[in-house]
Parts: sequence; structure tokens; C-alpha cells
Amino acid sequence: MLVETDLTDVPVVVLGAPGRTGAVTRRYRRAGARVTEVTSPAQLTEAVLREVRLGVVVDSPGPWPELTSLLRRQCLVVTEAGDSEPRGRVVLVGAGPGGRGMLTLAGAAALADADVVLADRLATVDVRALAPGAEILDVGKTPGHHAVPQRQIEALLVERARRGLTVVRLKGGDPYVFGRGGEEVAAAVAAGVPVTVVPGVTSAVSVPAAVGIPVTHRGLSHVFTVVSGHVPLEPERARALVGLGGTVVLLMAMHSLVQVTAALERAGMPARTPAAIVERGYTAEQASLTSTLGELAADAARAGIGSPAVVVVGEVVRQSAVWQQRVLPRLGGAA
Repeated sequence: MLVETDLTDVPVVVLGAPGRTGAVTRRYRRAGARVTEVTSPAQLTEAVLREVRLGVVVDSPGPWPELTSLLRRQCLVVTEAGDSEPRGRVVLVGAGPGGRGMLTLAGAAALADADVVLADRLATVDVRALAPGAEILDVGKTPGHHAVPQRQIEALLVERARRGLTVVRLKGGDPYVFGRGGEEVAAAVAAGVPVTVVPGVTSAVSVPAAVGIPVTHRGLSHVFTVVSGHVPLEPERARALVGLGGTVVLLMAMHSLVQVTAALERAGMPARTPAAIVERGYTAEQASLTSTLGELAADAARAGIGSPAVVVVGEVVRQSAVWQQRVLPRLGGAA
């Protein structure tokens, strides 16, 4: 449960038995409160009581009814359910294409409840703000360099969950779109660890939209194909893509851009086919260019466009010109 009220700098006491207060404490800290966690009678000191403005009793009346009575004499007291036992579980969360605004409400709620977060490089939300008090492990991968191998990531998920912790695996985009989410779910299932998946907004659809490119458009494309740039685009696959028509969306393809565009041309896609690249969509560093299939790699090199980026090939790219003509909302009132 999220605490939606702004409690910035409000002194809050969370009272409960050891091991039961963690999720409640994190939720109130996320709302900005100055939380004192009381899991033994000695922690509820006179100094704490003088300052407290809100008391949260976990599993009412709590393990020490007399402490609850003390709190009630000092401030408003609310009750909440504590962490269930055992609490160990894994939650895969898709962070979306970039920025906190693209994270779903369910994703934010999962982070607020996390004991541990294993975060990807492409998950560009403020993890520390969204998961206060959680252990944060950077397991991000860069092209050609996996500082933490995939099997080790899976072992970490299982190991932390078996300690009774809620473990969030935070991934860019959607966990099931080239995110190896299926492998991590399988590892949790094999270990007998509860696991759930919170979908994310995939960059394959959302990042082109950041510059006004719809992956489908009536009269232009009624199908789109998402292709991984990590896998070589062999002649047979390239011919299948060209034969299918519609829009081709390439993820993680900047390092193989010359090879991929050449393969599509050899398979029969005209060199003049509109193409675009959008780098770091929905972030302050967003950059993009429109070109043609035949010139895309050279234009990207001249413009300094790099990873992470989404490549779009097809007639829908022309719609970005329409986007550039849109009327923007006026800010600050009438001139």
C-alpha cells in the first residue's frame, strides 16, 4: 500500500514486533516522514514521545499494548497489518523506457515495499527515492560487458528471497521484452520462491512515440516486428521481415547497425525506406534523427547517436514530420 499523503519532515513512530515493521516503515519514509522504528520497549524514549506527531501500530494492539496507550496520549495513532511470514519473494518490475513518469503505479508500489532492489542500467528511475531503506545492488549490463553474470543475478534473487526478504528485480522497459525476465522467473520457480511480474512500458513502442512515430498507422502499417540487435540478422530472417512488411523496430542494435541495415537492403528493402533512431527516449538526454535505410548508419555516426537507442524502419517514420508541426501547450498563461 502506498502512502499518498505528503508527510515531509513529520515525526512518525512505527511500533511493532521485530521483523514485522519493515514494509510499513519504508512506505512512510517514502512519503517523506522522519520515521523512528520501535521494535522493543526501550526504543520508545521520552525524547521520541515528545516529538512524535503520528503513531503507526503494526498488528494492533501490537506486542506491547502499554506502549500503544502511551502513543495514543501523545498523537494520532493508526494501525496497519505487518509483514506476512514468511515474506521472501521476488518481484520483477518493468521500469519503462526512462524517467519516473514512465513507471507504473504497480511498479512504484513494489519498489516502496522492497527490501532489496537489483537494478539494471536502463532502469533510469530514482531507485533510492522510490525504495527508501532498501539494499540496492547495481547489476547493470553494458554492451559487451556483464559485470554481474546472468546466473549470478538469478542466484542473488533466490538467496535474498530465501532470507525472507522482498526482492525487486528492476528492469528497463518490460521484463519480458528482451529482458531475460523469463529466465529469472524460471530460476525463482525452480528454487520454490514466490515470484510475480509487474509489466513495464516497453521501449519498442513508447520510444518511437517520443518523436511522433507510431509503430502502426492506418494505410501505412498494420503490423510491426520487434527484433533484437544482439542476434545476427541472417539472410533468411531478413527476407522474412521484408516479406512481412509493416514496421521493423530494432532494440539494442546500435553496435550492429551497419550489418542490420545492409541485411535488410540485401533482402529487398529499398534503400530509400524511411528510418529513424531515438536515443535515450523520455530522458533529458533524448536525441533523435530521421534518415533512410541506406544512409542511417552513416548519419548516426556523423550525429554521434549512440546506445541505448531504438531504431525504427518503415513508412511510419514519415509521421515524425507531422509531430514536428503540432501546436504545443502554452505555459505560464497568456502572453
